[in-house]
Amino acid sequence: MDIIQGIIIGIVQGLTEFLPVSSSAHLVFIQKILGVQSSLAFDTFLHLGTLIAVMWFFRYDIYKMILSWLSSIRDILRGRFREGFYSDPYKRLAWYVILATIPVGIVGVLFEDSVDSLFAGALYVPAFFLFVTGTILYLSQRMTSGEINYNTITKKEALFMGLGQACAILPGLSRSGTTIAAGLTIGLNKEFAAKFSFILSIPAILGAFLLQAKDIGSAMDANFLPVFLGFIASIIAGYMAIKWMLDLIQNKSLDIFAYYCWVIGILVFMGSIAHIF
Repeated sequence: MDIIQGIIIGIVQGLTEFLPVSSSAHLVFIQKILGVQSSLAFDTFLHLGTLIAVMWFFRYDIYKMILSWLSSIRDILRGRFREGFYSDPYKRLAWYVILATIPVGIVGVLFEDSVDSLFAGALYVPAFFLFVTGTILYLSQRMTSGEINYNTITKKEALFMGLGQACAILPGLSRSGTTIAAGLTIGLNKEFAAKFSFILSIPAILGAFLLQAKDIGSAMDANFLPVFLGFIASIIAGYMAIKWMLDLIQNKSLDIFAYYCWVIGILVFMGSIAHIF
């Protein structure tokens, strides 16, 4: 893998991690197009770049969540957890992110080998699930926008979005698309559905990175400059994608991404069946 290929893959990762078009599918597709045999370690390092992007973008929210969560730990020791939990929306948000992360953690541990085999398989697998992503997005845009936000979200909505994230472990099923659609389906307002989806990605991406951390060193030694520049590209592209997505979901429809997923999914699926790819 050369420098240009590393940067291109980094840009693709950064954009597609937060745009509802499946980063896993696009990483598979772009590596196939470029003729690059990328390692899971490199893919995970690029995910670290998007992790930095989302943490920086929501740094004030994350700061408040951390302080509130630590405060709630003190509340537990003082026997005042329930009172503090319902009086501070950031305490609830912090605990609900933890709750919503449990499903993807369980699925990741129990079905890691099965998921890895899907990623290593033919391109028609991510192409099919990319088509499913488009359908989920299209249907979600037909839902009446709800009013649930920071102050009114409950464990039911948080867990439902967590289940959506767990399903998105499948290659081609967009994590952001599935979780945002899940949120819209159960009544979250558009802006908060997107924000909760992006914040929910933090522990999932961090967990995947830590699991693969032992392989990062060898990847860096072999291709330091392409990996490093790809990492930087994923940070910049990820930050831009978050900003664009938040503006888009408030002011326009996500149908364009549904159409995109359908077209790319069908083209790649047919090309894979015909052994073009």
